[in-house]
Amino acid sequence: MSPRTALRLTVVAAASLALAACSSGGGSGTPGYGSGTSPSPTTGPASGAVAASLATADSPLGTIVVDGDGTVVYQYDADTQGSGTSACTGSCLATWPPVHAGSAAPAVTGVTGTVGTITGGDGEPQVTLNGWPLYYYSGDTQPGQTHGQGVGGIWWVMDPSGTPVHG
Repeated sequence: MSPRTALRLTVVAAASLALAACSSGGGSGTPGYGSGTSPSPTTGPASGAVAASLATADSPLGTIVVDGDGTVVYQYDADTQGSGTSACTGSCLATWPPVHAGSAAPAVTGVTGTVGTITGGDGEPQVTLNGWPLYYYSGDTQPGQTHGQGVGGIWWVMDPSGTPVHG
């Protein structure tokens, strides 16, 4: 088996476990938590003092919100809009890492909803859109992928106005 095939099988197995955990309520007792691998360094959360950025991209789901690198961001139905807290903690964060805000306000291009920040489940500043904390999906390994859409019936991409896309 080639190294590339082995890597693909590992990713598929990890994603399958994460999907199973999301639909069965694994993690810290809240439905939708998954266990899996963290995203690679080329995708996922902005790090350190770098300010996050949000933009829009065309997709089969319509115009959706992405980060500055084109990685899709998601909303979690277990969060309470505008509460200032994230329901994704513990093992959930391995599969659904928060979109970190960095040390400055997020830059915004094409996003019309209200962008803010909260203290995320990992204790770091997390970007919000219309009061919804934003997350990445570890199963999205390339910019523009939307593999997290509809996972467990509780994870959704966002449109530019900050509304979850249920489609």
